[in-house]
Amino acid sequence: MAADLAEKTDRYEGLLAEALDAATIAPPPGTPMEAAAAECREMADSYLEDGRHFRDDDDLVNALAAFSYGHAWLDAGARIGLFDVPTEGHLFTV
Repeated sequence: MAADLAEKTDRYEGLLAEALDAATIAPPPGTPMEAAAAECREMADSYLEDGRHFRDDDDLVNALAAFSYGHAWLDAGARIGLFDVPTEGHLFTV
């Protein structure tokens, strides 16, 4: 059975918000890698806000895409060591 678009959009929003709460910037302050981590986090935050805007406009397809892209920024950053993240659970693929 296919997932309901509204349910999936809400679930992915929750996952992105939870992942943003769980991810902390790993590199030391003032380093180029810390700046890169901050930029990735800003992108994820922006996609969360964009997704919420799309959802409020009843554009669930673009909302789901935005939430997915935002999570991808965090997940990729976690993989390359920009973020400290939980290694157990469902939030990250590290």
